[in-house]
Amino acid sequence: MNNSLVCDPILRFGTEEIRREFLVPLASGRKLGCFGLTEPGAGSDAGAQKTTAVRDGDSYVLNGTKNFITNAPHADTIVVFTMTDKAKGHKGITGFVVDMKSGGISLGKPEKKMGIKASPTASVIFEDARVPAKNRLGEEGDGFKVALATLDGGRIGIAAQALGIARASMEDAMAYAKDRKQFGQPICDFQAIQWMLADMATEIEAARLLTWRAAWMKDRKMRHSRESSMAKLYASEAAMRAAVKGIQIHGGYGYIREYPAERHFRDAKITEIYEGTSEIQRLVISADLLR
Repeated sequence: MNNSLVCDPILRFGTEEIRREFLVPLASGRKLGCFGLTEPGAGSDAGAQKTTAVRDGDSYVLNGTKNFITNAPHADTIVVFTMTDKAKGHKGITGFVVDMKSGGISLGKPEKKMGIKASPTASVIFEDARVPAKNRLGEEGDGFKVALATLDGGRIGIAAQALGIARASMEDAMAYAKDRKQFGQPICDFQAIQWMLADMATEIEAARLLTWRAAWMKDRKMRHSRESSMAKLYASEAAMRAAVKGIQIHGGYGYIREYPAERHFRDAKITEIYEGTSEIQRLVISADLLR
């Protein structure tokens, strides 16, 4: 989150002054960032922003609420997207870098989530929050472009996260299958278990190669929207399949918290949802194929 959705857009779209003020402490680890795009009424439809930014001299005044913001309870900085001209639709969206400790910003209560509980999530509320105009990312109306470019890279990060969860599911299942005995032999000797492990391993390798390809293209500044969406789509769904198989291999023990299999299942699900649902990834991929 801090690297792909906060540092990256500041590096790519921020002025030298913004980089010195915000990027240096974020990149060094002295401060933590969060990314404010989603709203109560704007999830997959990122263009339906309600948070507004009204120019007032050398500042903008922000009002609105951002929802499901990862890192919000501990963040020092937020990259936030607002509507500066409602008449222009998504072309009226503008991004800003904002100090979370400036006035007019408050948090909702931390969300009680199914998984990724080590990562805190909360709403961020702007009430007449005054932000210097120099903190704008690009020009007015560039926000939608900035957000989409940022998410292209962020989806590679989610693909990598999903890949790690899938690998953990397989490794834990494999260790359990070697140790657990039924009918006088380790359950890994049964073809049913072997086939599940083989499917998990094959899908993990495919997800890894898709993720590496997207990252390779991003590093070389090549257009990678389709490849990032493919990596995120496949890796997240492969993680869910691996997590389900991992629980099945563990049997009853996979359903209780004594073993980590159930945690992998809970953690894997969010990778199919945030930074663009699987359905949105399919829309991105098909639109790129058909254009």
